Amino acid sequence: MENNSRYSIYIIISSVLALSFICAALVISTTWKKVARSNVTINVTGSASKQIKSDLGIWNGGFSNESPSMTDAYAKLKESNTKIKNYLISFGFAEEKIKFSAINTTTLYEPVKGVNTGGYYDGGTTSSGKILGYRLSQNVSVESEDVDKIDKLSREVTELINQGISINSEPPRFLYTKLSDLKIEMIGLASQDAKVRAEQIAKATGDKVGEVRSSKTGVMQVNAKNSTEVSDYGINDTSSLEKTITAVVNVTFSIE
Repeated sequence: MENNSRYSIYIIISSVLALSFICAALVISTTWKKVARSNVTINVTGSASKQIKSDLGIWNGGFSNESPSMTDAYAKLKESNTKIKNYLISFGFAEEKIKFSAINTTTLYEPVKGVNTGGYYDGGTTSSGKILGYRLSQNVSVESEDVDKIDKLSREVTELINQGISINSEPPRFLYTKLSDLKIEMIGLASQDAKVRAEQIAKATGDKVGEVRSSKTGVMQVNAKNSTEVSDYGINDTSSLEKTITAVVNVTFSIE
């Protein structure tokens, strides 16, 4: 009877140990699968684009006058300055937005006989030392949030030639001043696009997308509208009124 009792105890102990080994094996197996699964990732690139319009325009121009007399050259330049200011004000720009640079003075010397300089000697060739006159020049610039008006000005300012003013109009520059805030929004949209792409790939293989393991933001491209130009250093177009901003984000997700 005692032997039977001991045998029964051995059977129970053996069964408990066997069951414990089985449970431990299942736990280890499940844990190993989870650990192995946690190393499975998917890497995708998301992008987002948005059309924007510049909100600040800048126009620059230059003008000059020449005369044998410094006093006469200055008087002519001052007259040109007044005409240009009045023209810009009549165009609709506030006087405080119109900026004139300091006056630059160039002495014009008589060129050495036999040297083809195309006219006055201004420091680029040999001169006789005789002063023939003076050239006074000045730059003018206008900034405005009315970008369409700046665009129109750049194309029509040469009308001043009819008033006897020799003016040189530079291509206008157009900026988007809220670019820093927009970049944050664009990175968020690009990240959302990356997750959608990852979910589509995972769905095709019967998997699910998990947490973000890593992410890297690419450089922003601000191009003229409809331009497909790309640069490793990023592009910030200032020549166009309407632009396209594009953000790219590279994200690595875990797979569940």
